[in-house]
Amino acid sequence: MINQRKIALSALIDVEKNDAYSNLVLQKAFLKYNVDNVDRPFISALFYGVLDRKITLDFVISKFIKKPISKIMPITLSALRLSIFQMMFMDKIPQSAAVNESVNLVKNSKERYNAAFVNAVLRNFLRQGISLPDDNSVESLSIRYSCPEWIIKSFFNDYGEDTAISLLSHFLTTPDITVRVNSLKVSDEQFISLLNEEGVDVKPLSIPHAFSFKSGIDIKGLNSYKSGLFYAQDIQSQIAVSKLNISSFERILDMCAAPGGKTFFAAIATGNNGKITSGDFYEKRVELIRQGAKRLGLNNIDCRVCDSRVFDKSLGKYDAVICDVPCSGLGVIRRKPEIKYKTNIDLNELKVIQSDILENASRYLKPEGRVLYSTCTVRRDENEGIVSAFLDKHSNFELKYEHTFLPNTDNTDGFYCAVIKSR
Repeated sequence: MINQRKIALSALIDVEKNDAYSNLVLQKAFLKYNVDNVDRPFISALFYGVLDRKITLDFVISKFIKKPISKIMPITLSALRLSIFQMMFMDKIPQSAAVNESVNLVKNSKERYNAAFVNAVLRNFLRQGISLPDDNSVESLSIRYSCPEWIIKSFFNDYGEDTAISLLSHFLTTPDITVRVNSLKVSDEQFISLLNEEGVDVKPLSIPHAFSFKSGIDIKGLNSYKSGLFYAQDIQSQIAVSKLNISSFERILDMCAAPGGKTFFAAIATGNNGKITSGDFYEKRVELIRQGAKRLGLNNIDCRVCDSRVFDKSLGKYDAVICDVPCSGLGVIRRKPEIKYKTNIDLNELKVIQSDILENASRYLKPEGRVLYSTCTVRRDENEGIVSAFLDKHSNFELKYEHTFLPNTDNTDGFYCAVIKSR
């Protein structure tokens, strides 16, 4: 029998130590320990729960220790977070189990000398308890919703207090997995039937060929996935590409394409007839697109390494260009909570990169061509601000569609997209 808490602890330490992406770390842990679909949901809940609530948990821990949080050893700190998360936010976990399991994890690690310390901290927490601040100051909201103050201030500035607090609340919820059916291989009805046969309940979403199911399922282990019947793509991303109204035999350029969702949507939308040029900056990421296209049976995609800020005249002109630009990522906090805690984000540099990519994208367009500009953030500076500045500079372009997806109103991740057409 596997030790679910030990796997969650190992993954948490991996994220902290290597500044790694949570989804990749968890997938690696599942493979390493051969975790099946029965154990995955609980491990995922522990892992993402602690990442989601790290500021809150550290606030609580700090009330029961005499030294700074930064002085606590990695395994010891992660074990404390794991236990307190279970006691504060998981109703069905006996407190004794939450305490004893974390003490044992430390006792059986290279930090075994801290087992008594962990036990003392957790027992004191159980005896005394703690109340989180309940006012709406930025500092209190940061503790309560485990979000850095600079992000909260940004949300306040863009959306006002009520919407900002609603966003913070929704970012602590668990998102479903969303996928898109490969309509070249299977109908929506056939897809539902096949997934049900594999023991997966699927729910149709707001546009054709889009479905969701509960997180924690190993989609790559499904026969339907291996057969290329679907691929993972968030619903707001699907809606965004649909606004390009792609038709057969069109030439499409996807400039920042990995891992390939928008490329695959475009290729399927042309009926596997059009020409899709799909590029990314790193060969390793481009290879992900190649592998996905092969699995899906798409043969109209030209995958290549490219710099989306540098114009390549040899590529020619396109009917539509997709540029899902690098951004602060503050719309996908539910899926990648570690994004909240990154301290090396240069927001001004990001705006320069975003503007450069949009400018370059416009140079590839045929007359009457369309550009899809999108981000996975909800910061207006990176979204409406970039598009508005571009349109002010280029009178021969017009805005055809624009929408900011918000988790609290659209039931999606945070996302922005705009379709701009040349005149």
